[in-house]
Amino acid sequence: MQAATALPAPPRWPLLGHLPTLPARRLAQHFTALAPRFPEGIFEIDFAGYRMPFITTAALAAEVLDERRFRKTIGAPLASLRPLAGDGLFTAEGDEPNWELAHRILVPAFGQRARRQYLAPMLEAAGELLAHWRAHAGEWLDVSDQMTRLTLDTIALAGFDYRFDSFGRSTPHPFVAAMVRVLDEAMRRASQPRIARYWRFAARRRFQRDIAFLHGIVDEVIRSRRQTPSAARDLLALMLEGQDPKTGARLSDENIRYQVITFLIAGHETTSGLLSFALYFLTREPAVLARARAEALAVLAGRSAPEYEDLDRLVYVEQVLEETLRLWPTAPAFHVAPYRDEVIGGRWPIPANQRVTVLLPALHRDPAVWAEPERFDPERFAPARRAAIPRHAYRPFGNGSRACIGQQFAMMEAKLALALLLANFELEAEPGYRLRVAETLTLKPEGFRLRAWPRR
Repeated sequence: MQAATALPAPPRWPLLGHLPTLPARRLAQHFTALAPRFPEGIFEIDFAGYRMPFITTAALAAEVLDERRFRKTIGAPLASLRPLAGDGLFTAEGDEPNWELAHRILVPAFGQRARRQYLAPMLEAAGELLAHWRAHAGEWLDVSDQMTRLTLDTIALAGFDYRFDSFGRSTPHPFVAAMVRVLDEAMRRASQPRIARYWRFAARRRFQRDIAFLHGIVDEVIRSRRQTPSAARDLLALMLEGQDPKTGARLSDENIRYQVITFLIAGHETTSGLLSFALYFLTREPAVLARARAEALAVLAGRSAPEYEDLDRLVYVEQVLEETLRLWPTAPAFHVAPYRDEVIGGRWPIPANQRVTVLLPALHRDPAVWAEPERFDPERFAPARRAAIPRHAYRPFGNGSRACIGQQFAMMEAKLALALLLANFELEAEPGYRLRVAETLTLKPEGFRLRAWPRR
């Protein structure tokens, strides 16, 4: 079939393209709402002259996620985070030397042997959450705030043997406030002409101050470890002591800073969103909640905490989390680009090095794959049905060699926390709440509150 000369697109403004129509704090939701208008599975957004294709169906995703033809690349808003995270794993281009070096050094930190040692710090952080909820039984709790405290403490303790003591504070740790402002500014820049950042002087200065503050926190984490060596064989130990098995090289001090900040941010932001959305869905689906709680109670069998081997028995709890990630993947998009000129779908031309966005909330709602795509149904991921899901229809952790290195850590943490909450508390969502999704670099429910009462 002859290639088309132009990609489908919404109506655009002269010169400014689609920029005047883009809501700065709802970009992923805006683009997802556009997807049904383009059943071909592709549409183009014009960012004042820079044109970006968006992929929204499994059929086209199968092509652009072929790593023989397309590579992952970094675009807005991730590119705006380079001053913060440099060439850390999340923000590095695939051909940057430090990406391959860090990946080879850090992969062992997420293998099964390493995950076993993370159970104790995960249980410690979860225990602080449980104690906090017992102390505030019957009070309205902001779920995203509570999950952010939990996941920040978890990654800091498990990965770096560092305590933020988030549940000992009446307000979130200053790290969180600075991080949210930086991520929010990165999203804002994605929907504005590049020149806008120069006349937004105050915002630029605040962005720089927040990055300096976050770097200072991370430098303190590293300095604390060097001054007081730990027996923990965790992420930080690998960063400080690990050698590349291929070349014998080590990570530079600057790159260690970038990797620590990458894991502190990416390692807690996405998981906190996952748990927050999961609790939202569970409190609205009594039958699903009852089944997940019954499984958690059966696995715990009267004990206060599971053993590592018990985690594999949380099958339905994992299905709940997988279905949550289908509807609201907390990292909602990533970018790829072709090595050479390509035509996808038999008709859509993609020039070499043209950045393409894989829009996950739309991909995960592709009606050709998902029956009643807006319905929350963990049975889609039942073991007997999971294998029938097309490979490229579900990509909440990214794709191929650039998929999230910590995805098994995240799912282990989320299963553990969710099972403990279900086994220990009765939950009540705030009446009348309608889901609002807050966007920075990640997605979370906004203003979602619940009350919890101890079950025993």
